[in-house]
Amino acid sequence: MKYFSKAMIGLDLTEMDDILIQKTAVLVKFLGIDKCYFVHVSKNLEIPQDILEQFPDLVAPTDESIEAIIKSKIKEDKFPDDIDIEVFVEEGEHPLETFLRWAKLKDVDLIIMGRKDTLPGHGTLANGIAKKAPCSILLLQENREVKLPQKILMLTDFSSHNHMFYEFGERIAADLHAELIPVHVYEVPKGYSKTGKTFEEFSEIMKENSEKDFKKFASKHENSNLECKMLLNDGRNIGVQLMEYAQQIETDLILLGSRGRTTSAAILLGSTAEKIILANKNLPMLIFKKKGETLGFFDALFKL
Repeated sequence: MKYFSKAMIGLDLTEMDDILIQKTAVLVKFLGIDKCYFVHVSKNLEIPQDILEQFPDLVAPTDESIEAIIKSKIKEDKFPDDIDIEVFVEEGEHPLETFLRWAKLKDVDLIIMGRKDTLPGHGTLANGIAKKAPCSILLLQENREVKLPQKILMLTDFSSHNHMFYEFGERIAADLHAELIPVHVYEVPKGYSKTGKTFEEFSEIMKENSEKDFKKFASKHENSNLECKMLLNDGRNIGVQLMEYAQQIETDLILLGSRGRTTSAAILLGSTAEKIILANKNLPMLIFKKKGETLGFFDALFKL
């Protein structure tokens, strides 16, 4: 099954654009992308001073000038010639809403955004898009080596919604001959002491129960013999815990699913996914969404 055909890449006219274009160029074939929309949205389309210094002869209207700059970057960074490309430059008071409108209008399957570490920027737009996008989102980090993943950490809670992206994880791991590592976070109930068991004893009970749940869940998939890493929630921020484990095992990609809430426009990611996004500054992350599950929100957005 082909999951991603059309991708939208968000650019901000900083050094991150070159990094993002180069990383996307490596991944397009693996992800099955045929068409890329490169989009820049700004409240004000005035060209930054450093850009003007690089291109002192700019005389075209601002949006056309920025579009020309982006096309030049794409060419310089040797983006694959066989991928269909379109560039859009938009001005909007609310960049998040404008970007998401384009995602819906172009019916994209995947949104690709950059995550900065040392470069200036707060990541507000990328975080907002990750929460509310109508499709899957790939977050690519600034300082990460450009390469295909060989070790994929997949967060799972064994719910029915997980089957979809578990199959996706199996497929990309097989295509890349990569290692797929399912991870589940379990907790010890607060009232465990009333059972007469110690924390350690009840922790083991919860772990064994989770292992049974995973075997039942995995039995419906090709790789039914995979072992799932059971990670005990030790009371700290779960995003921080997961990132520590991911870096410990030298993960190349974090894969997790998200089920949108069609009745609410507020938060369309689970709290665990949000915490991982905020904690993750180092590892590429693919948030797999069933396309269209948040369209109730977008129907309301388009009526504003």
